[in-house]
Amino acid sequence: MGCSTCSTSNGQVKGCRNNGGCSTGGCNKMNVFDWLSNMEFPSLSTFDIVEVKFKGGRKEFFRNTQELTLTTGDPVVVDVPNGYHIGYVSLQGELVRLQMQKKKVANNDQIRAIYRVATEQDLEKLEKVNNREMPTLYRTREIIEKLDLMMKLSDVEYQADNNKATFYYSADSRVDFRELIKILASEFRIRVEMRQISLRQEAGRLGGIGSCGRELCCSTWLSDFKSVSTSAARYQNLSLNPSKLSGQCGRLKCCLNYELETYMNALKDIPEINKPLKTRNGEAVLQKTDIFRRIMWFSYAGESAWIPLSAKRVHEVLNLNQQGKFPDNLKEDDIAEKAETAVLNNDLVKMDQKFEKKKKKSGNRRKRKKRR
Repeated sequence: MGCSTCSTSNGQVKGCRNNGGCSTGGCNKMNVFDWLSNMEFPSLSTFDIVEVKFKGGRKEFFRNTQELTLTTGDPVVVDVPNGYHIGYVSLQGELVRLQMQKKKVANNDQIRAIYRVATEQDLEKLEKVNNREMPTLYRTREIIEKLDLMMKLSDVEYQADNNKATFYYSADSRVDFRELIKILASEFRIRVEMRQISLRQEAGRLGGIGSCGRELCCSTWLSDFKSVSTSAARYQNLSLNPSKLSGQCGRLKCCLNYELETYMNALKDIPEINKPLKTRNGEAVLQKTDIFRRIMWFSYAGESAWIPLSAKRVHEVLNLNQQGKFPDNLKEDDIAEKAETAVLNNDLVKMDQKFEKKKKKSGNRRKRKKRR
């Protein structure tokens, strides 16, 4: 989401420079809507654990031991092993309890504490530390190339105290990076942690724009990555083109599963065609299926005309063929009119799109001529 289209309406300048969003990786980076925020609860002690978000959408839980007054988006200094880090409050209250149950995080003494709300000095130090990340990333990639390691480094995250850095990488097989850790520790004077992530996690961490024109699902809201198979594309009558079905991670797009259940329910009414339909005019072969309109197109051998049939009519013809009977023809007048209307509408839409493209091209040419 660009700053010019930001929906923030708190009287401040559009964008996140004044409200602390972009410093965590983007306006929509794994945000959680707190639907309990305006509800009044019984006069009991509030849940003292807070969800804190860090770079790349990474979230952890911390205990508010000092009973600090916090709001969503507040920068806080939290306790981490061998130092401290700065994150942003992403959720608090009873919803945190539900999130912990969902992620199977136990409420015990291992949950670390929040030290304080971050001051201006803390944020200035964090900004200086963040400025080290890109040079470190490029330099580390050079070292990896020299060591000839089969791994892809995607991101570097420095701890706010500048004592530790986490290197996120992806690899197809196990990598021996002991020599790499020694070089990084001596060159950058930090403690090094190497963390391997999957290709889908890598795409979600880096973010981007999908072929649909929207931000990647894995970088805005999707956290549970379910397996996607090519059968999902087959059920939806999609072209099995790897370049169109693959996302930025190189795997099949997660959105192929979104409408799969709807298609599966609709396909229950569509008969399976394993052989041609037999009539007195010859054998008709299936050419196309409109799943939601429940229309199937058939054509006779040697003929270019397609004959639309309803799924009900196809069932009738199949039953007749099983009994050894052959209908005179396959035509249905009502279905033919519906099919012609659907095809005509699709053709008109395509013609409009082509006309708009031609107008844009001619307009660009005129502008170029005026500039000359």
